[in-house]
Amino acid sequence: MSKIEDDLQVLADEFELLGDWEERYRYVIELGRELAPLRDAERSDANKVRGCASQVWLVTEPQDDGTLRFRGDSDAHIVRGLIAILMRLFSGRTPPAILAFDAKAAFERLGLSGALSSQRSNGLAAMATRIRHDAQAAVTA
Repeated sequence: MSKIEDDLQVLADEFELLGDWEERYRYVIELGRELAPLRDAERSDANKVRGCASQVWLVTEPQDDGTLRFRGDSDAHIVRGLIAILMRLFSGRTPPAILAFDAKAAFERLGLSGALSSQRSNGLAAMATRIRHDAQAAVTA
């Protein structure tokens, strides 16, 4: 099992302990509160994620060791939490590891696909697509 799979398992275990979705939503919001905010200059059109109902910005930073570091922010509390989940899964990974990981299956495993509104689900998918796009760009760079 790869490191990304290990982190997914930890998240799945945390969600399982919480039981109902009301508790899980509170936990997701709490995860978002732990995110460091982006600087005003990083809240740019270039960093904006298209396809999200809320304002979402994602910064991708290639690291010297070949991994990608992601940072993100949103104007919506629940979306900040979804960003935090994506950061736990994808930040600090190599582009090939990111591209090999099935984000949609991970969201289903966590129960996010069924628990989020269609707008939130579409936004989560748009964020994951952006991360994959940046990983693909890093591979071809």
